[in-house]
Amino acid sequence: MHLRIVLLIYNFLLPLALLLMLPGYLVKMLRRGSYGRGFSERLGFYSARKRQILKNIDRPVWIHAVSVGEVNIARKLVTALRNIDGGLSIVISTTTPTGFAIAEQSDATLAIYNPVDLWPVARWALKVINPRAMVLVEAEVWPNLVRGANKRGVEVSLVSARLSLKSERHYRKFGFLTSPVFAMLTRVCVQEREDVARWRELGVESSAIMHFGSIKFDSQGVSQPLDAARFRELLAGHLRGERRRILLAGSTHSGEEALIGNVYCKLRERFPDLYYVVAPRHVERLEQVLADLRAIGLKPGLRSRIGEGKSGNAGEHDCLVIDTTGELDAWYYVVDLVVIGKSFLAKGGQNPVEAVFADKPVFYGPHMENFTALVSLFAAHGGGMQVADEHELEDRLALALDASGTEEIMVERAKQAMAVHRGAAQRSAMAILGP
Repeated sequence: MHLRIVLLIYNFLLPLALLLMLPGYLVKMLRRGSYGRGFSERLGFYSARKRQILKNIDRPVWIHAVSVGEVNIARKLVTALRNIDGGLSIVISTTTPTGFAIAEQSDATLAIYNPVDLWPVARWALKVINPRAMVLVEAEVWPNLVRGANKRGVEVSLVSARLSLKSERHYRKFGFLTSPVFAMLTRVCVQEREDVARWRELGVESSAIMHFGSIKFDSQGVSQPLDAARFRELLAGHLRGERRRILLAGSTHSGEEALIGNVYCKLRERFPDLYYVVAPRHVERLEQVLADLRAIGLKPGLRSRIGEGKSGNAGEHDCLVIDTTGELDAWYYVVDLVVIGKSFLAKGGQNPVEAVFADKPVFYGPHMENFTALVSLFAAHGGGMQVADEHELEDRLALALDASGTEEIMVERAKQAMAVHRGAAQRSAMAILGP
């Protein structure tokens, strides 16, 4: 189908879809509070301060990263771009409040909320930002934004391109609509070699597809976050100086806090120095998380109250809930063992790589569908520890806590497995900026 017809259909259906989504968005605004922030920016209108910054910078690279995971990829890419050109101006746009908070802490020149992909909004945002290049992270290809960039002569790159089996099925099913859109991309930087053929079959020109590896799994330039030392001190104060081994459940989804908590309760009978820290994926579930932990007999404390003299100590709280956002990567450096959420009671899994970067042994459940290639890579090197259920999780954690040395071997093998992705950010940056 011709691109003009595809865009005509898209621009007819998108406003209707946005109207249908509006009630849900308003509910999110009320529940989360922060979702209302940047509402004008989503329509392409920026504050006087941001307009002045955009006016004063020389044609930035515009990186769009939807949420936390994509923004963390963008941060690595920003570093790589600046390694090539230290004076480069970079704008990061994101969709979620948590992603925006992390983007603001990056080395980018400016962080904004991404404009909604309505034709006049996309056109206006491109005019105001006036980018020299546009970068989309992982899987976000917005037709009006990409078309607008093409018409302005701006190259559009999709970096660390990810294609889940579900997405691929949908794209193939509606290929007559999606192929003309993918064909607008200047380059697609794929994570795995086998992805080259998959993207080509979706309509991307062979010459535009490049195998650079995953920026998310690229260890080059990764270092311990500055906040890690502060969190270590806060936790030591919370535990009154007691030496504890810390089990962290990261990016958990509904029900997983209690599931892993039950494993913790059984383990601490054998390992009384064990302490449980939970980092829910969605902080707005906090009350339910606390209720679930209390229902299994635990007494949770809150990370937000550490250091205020109100958090009590390990005697009053036998686990800690991280109810603050954007801190998980730093907490990985503080703890001893990590269990990845969304892998037991939900499908897809969460990214285990940041914990491996922190030299921590990582365990995850049977549902890691979004990281199939990585899980296979870990398994091939003996570096991952996928378990079938909470019973096997208990056994594997007990083995690691027995100081058998298996955890050091796990970490080393996992890092060896990820070596194939080292330098992915730098290779992508060089392609974006060109010769």
